[in-house]
Amino acid sequence: MTDQNNQFAEMIARELNLQPWQVFNTIKLMEGGATIPFMARYRKEMTGSLDEVQLAAIRDRHQQLMELEKRREYILGSVQEQEKLTPELEKQIREATTLTALEDLYLPYKPKRKTRATIAREKGLEPLAKILMAQNPVDPEEKAEAFIDPEKSVNSAEDALAGARDIIAEWVNESLPAREQVRNLFTREAMISSRPVKGKELEGIHYQNYYDTTEQILRAPSHRILAMFRGEEEGFLRLAVEPAEEKAIARLNRIFLKGDNEVTRQVEMAVKDAYKRLLQPSMETEMRQLAKQKADDEAIKVFAGNLRQLLLAAPLGQKNVLAIDPGFRTGCKLVCLDRQGRLLHNETIYPHPPQNEVREAVAKVKNLVSAYGVEAIAIGNGTAGRETENFIRKIPFDRPLVSIMVNESGASVYSASAVAREEFPEYDVTVRGAVSIGRRLMDPLAELVKIDPKSIGVGQYQHDVNQQSLQHSLEDTVISCVNQVGVELNTASKQLLSYVSGLGPSIAGNIVEHRNKNGAFRSRKELLKVKRFGDKAFEQAAGFLRIRDAENPLDRSAVHPESYDIVQRMADSLGCTVKNLIEQEELRKKIMPEHFVTQSAGLPTINDILQELAKPGRDPREQFDLFEFDNSINSIEDLKPGMILNGIITNITAFGAFVDIGVHQDGLVHVSQMANRFVRDPNEVVKLTQKVRVKVMDVDVARKRISLSMKEAAG
Repeated sequence: MTDQNNQFAEMIARELNLQPWQVFNTIKLMEGGATIPFMARYRKEMTGSLDEVQLAAIRDRHQQLMELEKRREYILGSVQEQEKLTPELEKQIREATTLTALEDLYLPYKPKRKTRATIAREKGLEPLAKILMAQNPVDPEEKAEAFIDPEKSVNSAEDALAGARDIIAEWVNESLPAREQVRNLFTREAMISSRPVKGKELEGIHYQNYYDTTEQILRAPSHRILAMFRGEEEGFLRLAVEPAEEKAIARLNRIFLKGDNEVTRQVEMAVKDAYKRLLQPSMETEMRQLAKQKADDEAIKVFAGNLRQLLLAAPLGQKNVLAIDPGFRTGCKLVCLDRQGRLLHNETIYPHPPQNEVREAVAKVKNLVSAYGVEAIAIGNGTAGRETENFIRKIPFDRPLVSIMVNESGASVYSASAVAREEFPEYDVTVRGAVSIGRRLMDPLAELVKIDPKSIGVGQYQHDVNQQSLQHSLEDTVISCVNQVGVELNTASKQLLSYVSGLGPSIAGNIVEHRNKNGAFRSRKELLKVKRFGDKAFEQAAGFLRIRDAENPLDRSAVHPESYDIVQRMADSLGCTVKNLIEQEELRKKIMPEHFVTQSAGLPTINDILQELAKPGRDPREQFDLFEFDNSINSIEDLKPGMILNGIITNITAFGAFVDIGVHQDGLVHVSQMANRFVRDPNEVVKLTQKVRVKVMDVDVARKRISLSMKEAAG
C-alpha cells in the first residue's frame, strides 16, 4: 500500500499544488484513524500546517483514486477473462488517470446487450464492414451481394449494407480518437436548450423563465442548471444538450473518411448514424452529469457556507431564558429554562385573536419572569412572531430584559424527532419546539447539531443535489464547527459530543452515561474510564473537550494533554506555576518558543500553545449583538417602495441573499443590489445572521415577492 500511496501522493500533490510529503503524511495519518480537525490542529508539523479545506481535498481525491483503482482492477480482470488483454491495452488501462478514460478503453470489451451491430455480426456481415472501412474504389452493392442470405434475413444488397453500416457505427462510437474529439467539442460548445412541454405551459408557469432559452451548459449558473433539471424531472420542461450537429459530424468525417467514392458514401452514412444514435446521446449524458456535478458542487458549497455561519452565530450565553413558540388560535407556548438549558416550567398563554386574553397573558409572563429570574426572552419568528414580540415589548417588567426574535427553522423538525422524544418523553411537540427556540438563542451550535442540516432552511436547491455528497459536506461542516468551538464535557448533549473528533454516537452515549452515573468529570484523564474510550479516542478527542471547573487549568483549554509537559517545562523555566503562566502576560512574553521544540512538537505547535495560554478555552464566536425590527412594519401589506428597514440575512445563494425584515416573508437582495461595485460572490459582502439596512425596491403582495437593495440603503 505504501508504494501506491506514494504514487497517489505524487498525483494529488501536483493537482492541489502541494508537496508530496504533505500529502503522503496526511494519507498515512488518515489511515491511522486521524480526523481532519485533529490533523489541522495538532499535527501541523506532519502536514506542513495544511488547513481543513486542503486536508478534506486530499481525503476526497484519495478516495476517488482508490475507487478508480478498484474499477481498473475489475476492467483488467474482465478483459483478461475474454483473452483479449494485450500488453499495449494493459499499459493503456494501467496509465489511465480518469474514470472516463478507463471506461472509453473498456467500451469495446464491455459485455453488451443485443445491439444492431451484434445482430449484424450474427448475420456474418463483419467482413463486409471491413471491406467498406477500407474505402477502396469498388462497387459497394456488388460486394454486398455476396452476403445475401435469406436464412439470416439478409434479403438484398441493401440489407447487407445496412447491417455493415451498423457495425461501422459501433466502431466509430468505440473509437478513442472519435470519443475524444466529440467530447472536446461538447465540453467547449455544447448548448442546453429548454422548451416547455406542449400543453403544460400554464401548469408549469413557475418555470416560465426557462421557456425557450439556450445557453452554453458549462457556463450556466448552478441555480439555473438545477432549476431546468428539476423542471424536466417534473415534466414541465424538455431539455436538449449538444453542440452544432454539423460540427461534430465534420470532426468525425475527418477521422474516418479516407477517399471520395461510393464506398466512402457508405462510411459517411455510418458515421452520421453513429453520431446521432450512439455518440450524441452518450456525450449528452456525460455532459448533463458534468453540469449537474458542477451545479451540485456549487450549491453544496453555498449550503455548507451558510450552515457554517449559522452554527458559528454568536451565542447569548448562559442566561435564564423565557422561550416562546408563538401562535394565534393555539396560543403561545412558554417555557422557562435555567442557565444550563434545563426545562423548569411550561404553560400556554392566549394574547392574540380569537381569545384575546391579554390581561391574563401579561400577568402570567410577569410572574414567570419574576419566579425564574428570567434574563432574556426568546421569541420564535414564525406565525404570530412579530405580534408576540410587540406584545412582550409592551409589558412593564421589574428588571431590564432583552427580548430577541429567534429563527425557528427546523424547530418543528427537532420537536418531532427521536432526539427530542428522548430528551423530553413526557412533553408534547409544542413544548419541545419552544425549548429548542430558547436553547438556540443561548447556544446555536449546541442546539442546531440536533437537527438534520437540510431542515434548517439555509440551502439552495438542497433536494435537487446529490444527497450523498450533500450529507458528506454538511457533516464535515458540523464536525469542523463543533471542534473549532470546543465542547464543555460536563454539560454537552450526546448529539453535540458525537461530532467531537474521534468520538461518534456510541462513545458519546457512553460519556453521557458515565457522567450521569459518576457525576461530573474532574479531569480529561477520567475519560479513559469511560466504556470503549481507548487511547486512540483520547488522542483524537481530548484537545477538543473542555472541563470548566477542572483542577488543572490546561483541561479548560485547547492545549492537548500530549503537550502538558511542554507547558510545565515553560513554567519551570520561569520558576512559576502553569496557572501563573496563563494569568500573567509578562511571563508568557519571556518564553522563547524555539527553546521548547521537540522531535514531535515543532514551532507551529509551540506557537499554538502560547496563543492558547493567552486565551484558554475562550469561545471563538463573535459577541452577541441585539437587534430589533421596525415596530411599525408587521406584514407585507405594510411595505412601500422606498422604505429603509433593518433586516437580518437568513439565506445566501449564488444569485443574492434573502433578508428577514419582520413581515413573515423574506425579501431578496439580488447580487446586483448588494454593493456599489461588481459582486461575483454574495459571500464577499454578507454572512448569515448579519444585521443589514435595506431599501424596499418593489413589493408584489400577490406573489409574496419583496425586492430589496443594500446599496440603495447605504447610498
